[in-house]
Amino acid sequence: MSTQKNKYSVLLPTYNERRNLPIMIWLINQTFTEHKLDYEVIIVDDGSPDGTQEIAHQLIKAYGSSKVKLYTRSGKLGLGTAYVHGLQFASGNFVIIMDADFSHHPKFLPQMIAKQKEANYDIVTGTRYAGAGGVYGWDLKRKLVSRGANLFADTVLRPGVSDLTGSFRLYKNAVLQEVINRTESKGYSFQMEMMVRAKGMGFSVAEVPITFVDRLYGESKLGGEEIVEYLKGVMNLWVKV
Repeated sequence: MSTQKNKYSVLLPTYNERRNLPIMIWLINQTFTEHKLDYEVIIVDDGSPDGTQEIAHQLIKAYGSSKVKLYTRSGKLGLGTAYVHGLQFASGNFVIIMDADFSHHPKFLPQMIAKQKEANYDIVTGTRYAGAGGVYGWDLKRKLVSRGANLFADTVLRPGVSDLTGSFRLYKNAVLQEVINRTESKGYSFQMEMMVRAKGMGFSVAEVPITFVDRLYGESKLGGEEIVEYLKGVMNLWVKV
């Protein structure tokens, strides 16, 4: 048995999250410290004009450069490439991907970590659509679009995961590297493709129910174009995987 102490690298892509970032980092730090777990937060900021990077520098001073790290990019290059960029700096043997806008609450992290240990799962994904999971703060249209998107993808791709578009996940670092290298889409269908490819490659996946809360500050990033892109992504995957 390996006696290596686990370390968790949290990848946090940001764009205009100045108001959310300090509370988010505080909660992540509190959660890991309380459970005596080793962690680092890797902020990947896509050139936010709202001062997100200045706040990030203050947080590095407050928590230390071993706990909070900032890597910047010149503009909005998409979620998929943000994870690829952040992953190269992740020193943990586990990588957690989550949103910086409180749609994903750090309080679920200990449950995800515990679930991973149960059977040494390769991936643990948060689900809004099983057990006690749920969505708060969305209007009926948003709920129907999200639920419909998941059902559509599930029917076409049959990955056996209840929440394909969720982006709150825990990966073994090596597994994430392998899956990301095989993933082609960069936008909204990125999360879905990662999960479908991971299942296709034979990696083990477990789910933990989470409650998803719509963002506290700032604008939601989901629009009509992304829904079209998502549907195209499902069909592309269906052909390829």
